[in-house]
Amino acid sequence: MNDLIAQGRELLWQEAACLDDRRWDEWLDLYTPDCEYWLPTWLSEETLSGDPSRELAHIYYASRAGLEDRVLRIRSGTSPASRPLRRTTHMIGAITARSVQGQSMELRSSWTCHVFEPLHQKTYLLFGLAETQLRLETAGWKIARKKIVVNNDYLPAMIDIYCV
Repeated sequence: MNDLIAQGRELLWQEAACLDDRRWDEWLDLYTPDCEYWLPTWLSEETLSGDPSRELAHIYYASRAGLEDRVLRIRSGTSPASRPLRRTTHMIGAITARSVQGQSMELRSSWTCHVFEPLHQKTYLLFGLAETQLRLETAGWKIARKKIVVNNDYLPAMIDIYCV
């Protein structure tokens, strides 16, 4: 079981490196076609939104097709929120297994993302927790669901997939 958890940790670190290095195709390849990618909002000091189909979310994609579209807009320069593209450094830590069952595992991790915004020459820090469900596919472990909680909910700039 420890070997499986180590593989899951490696996948999370690989995802962070892909985002920092802007290796968009490799990042997308880490996700299953039917993945869910969700950044809920805080409804109160203690409560997160619970249903992205009925409540506001910072970001929500119901499949990899949504992530692919976002990457297309980032690459094409048609996303005003991503011009100029921010520089990031992700730190992923405290990775623990919540469950490991057959061909699926759920990991909990903490994260920080240091972001430099060239347009305003400012640096800021985002931090939070993530719940990541992995599924063993033919090509190896893939991300089937990712819920990212941003704990510092005052966002100094527009948030994007590469900042969390």
